[in-house]
Amino acid sequence: MNVLSDHFAEFREGFLGTIELTGLSGLLALVLGILMAAFRVSPVPALRIFGTAWVTLLRNTPLVLLFLAVTLGLPALGLKGWDSFWLAVLTLGCYTSAFVCEAVRSGINSVPVGQAEAARSLGMTFNQTLGQVVLPQATRIAVPPIGSLMIALAKNTAIASGFNVTQLGSVQKSLNADTGYNIYVIFLWIAVCYIIITLAISGLFRLLENRLAVAR
Repeated sequence: MNVLSDHFAEFREGFLGTIELTGLSGLLALVLGILMAAFRVSPVPALRIFGTAWVTLLRNTPLVLLFLAVTLGLPALGLKGWDSFWLAVLTLGCYTSAFVCEAVRSGINSVPVGQAEAARSLGMTFNQTLGQVVLPQATRIAVPPIGSLMIALAKNTAIASGFNVTQLGSVQKSLNADTGYNIYVIFLWIAVCYIIITLAISGLFRLLENRLAVAR
């Protein structure tokens, strides 16, 4: 307990930093993921190609390599002045959006085709059909896999500590460098913090799943 009590401020800062990074990255991932899913089922070929390229590129790129590309590539392109925290949000959000896209697209594909055809027969446009008929049903189906993706995102934030972002991983680095505590005890408390975060995310999505459930 001495590790936690003596460095509670550092653990609190890292814990809150991880929550903030997870929340903002998750929000960006949801927005981009739903948008890319819409692109992938769009009747416009250019949008389908863009959505497919987005998913293929990001799903097959290691996250560490993506971090390097963003943190080193954006300044090289003249986009300087970005805080390391927001670069991490951008990287994690874009990376996770590719997986969210596929979860949402699977939900869209599971909605009976007849419902979209009925909407079109009533004169609804593609955007109206997708937004008012298909996506509300697809969202219910996609909630459990998206919950798993958000848990994975929370754990992926640990990589951001290697890029000067304050979160639980950076707490481990600072304590290892400045104290003589047993490294296994430090890792134990960091693991407990991650477990708390992932259990909270799991509980939130389980509540959301039950709220959106449809009686059959």
